Amino acid sequence: MSFVRVGSACDVKPGGVLLVKSGATEVAVCNRGGTLYAVDNRCPHLGGPLAMGALHDNILVCPWHGWEFDCTTGKCDFNEAIVLRTYKVEIVGDEIRLELP
Repeated sequence: MSFVRVGSACDVKPGGVLLVKSGATEVAVCNRGGTLYAVDNRCPHLGGPLAMGALHDNILVCPWHGWEFDCTTGKCDFNEAIVLRTYKVEIVGDEIRLELP
């Protein structure tokens, strides 16, 4: 895996979520208090677009059916056996870089 530039840090404000795409990979980049975290964009329930959901502190809410995930760990709030894939994030200057397959 290698780090890929996916956007600018200024594109995702604190409390916001940014959808980024790299090939077939879609990732939701969450800004929790100035720190960026990245998880798969698709909810494992029915494929809802998590980047379109709300971020409450560290909880990312699927806009389709309300499933909630911790954006820092990928864990589902009601069943920790359900886990979103997480991606390493680095900031270089103003660039967001994700470690992607």
